[in-house]
Amino acid sequence: MVASLAFTADEPRYKNLKILPKNITKPQMDSVMHHFSASLGVKCNFCHQFNAETKTMDWASDANKHKLAARNMMKMTNKINKKYFEVSGKQSLDASLLVTCYTCHHGAEDPEVKAPHVEGPRQGPPPRPGADTTKRQQ
Repeated sequence: MVASLAFTADEPRYKNLKILPKNITKPQMDSVMHHFSASLGVKCNFCHQFNAETKTMDWASDANKHKLAARNMMKMTNKINKKYFEVSGKQSLDASLLVTCYTCHHGAEDPEVKAPHVEGPRQGPPPRPGADTTKRQQ
């Protein structure tokens, strides 16, 4: 997904990283980008800009609004995970996080904003042990 870039040991591999670590490895970057792609059901050009002149992807460009939105979503999920889940002290990208892009998107570009419609009567919780089950609630 991410083009191989020439770099030296002192120079970062990727340009214009604002949220992801500057020293991210290619396998880590590929994993992150594959997660985004699968979680939103999109391809690279959803967030990254295609340069018609060079006929290549401009991975560092901020011209695509979805890339900026992705950065904001990364900040949000990082904040939620840090505040509510046991991820403190885990700086690696392989930390087991409980809130990810998929949590809301479920493979769609835009997350649902309302609960799905459920057909039929609502059943409610199972009866308590020893409860009179001969009466049916309506």
